[in-house]
Amino acid sequence: MNLLLVDDDRELSELLSELLELEGYHTEICNNGERALERLKEKSYDLVLLDVMMPEKNGFDVLRELRVSNQQPVLMLTAKGDEFDRVLGLELGADDYLAKPFSERELLARIRAILRRTAKQDSSSKSDNIIEQHDVHIDIGTQQALCQEQLLDLTSTEFLLLQQLISHPGEVIDKNELSQSVLGKRLQAFDRSLDMHLSNLRRKIPERVDGHPRIKTVRGKGYMWLLWS
Repeated sequence: MNLLLVDDDRELSELLSELLELEGYHTEICNNGERALERLKEKSYDLVLLDVMMPEKNGFDVLRELRVSNQQPVLMLTAKGDEFDRVLGLELGADDYLAKPFSERELLARIRAILRRTAKQDSSSKSDNIIEQHDVHIDIGTQQALCQEQLLDLTSTEFLLLQQLISHPGEVIDKNELSQSVLGKRLQAFDRSLDMHLSNLRRKIPERVDGHPRIKTVRGKGYMWLLWS
């Protein structure tokens, strides 16, 4: 597994790189945002670890530019767990976030969760499963989703979330279940990750021609992909 670590703290970067190498991950380091974007144009990575607080081009700027044409998984490293940083990172398309300071155990757990999700999607590609619900068509084999014949530009997390919802039309899917299956972690109090990914997904899917919503929030329970009448 190839990881890209983007952080201007050189000492911390070296320590994290050593830890990740011991766990079997090949890790490259970039100490500024511009260089990171150059590397991401040259090479594909299984996961990008992206620090928020960097001079000149911060992590949000890097993620914003990256998401224009690249949907590689991104784990944001935010300062002191600031809620604004977490929410903004998720809005811009980060797959997950981790607040500094963090433990080695927590970092490795988040990395494994994201890589399990992408590995699950890659293994599904061999079966060429097609799922269709009215004007939405998803191809698990190619990891592509279309709505009204338009290709949707989804991150791996958004694609998996759509896949889970559209596979159970008319059923309420519990938020805890979705968090486990999509994010690979238990739903925690005040954790808005799942809500933000769902908000991004809603924004990217065109409106239904009948004016009804595609996804219904069932307060206190979860979410439902609505059937057409």
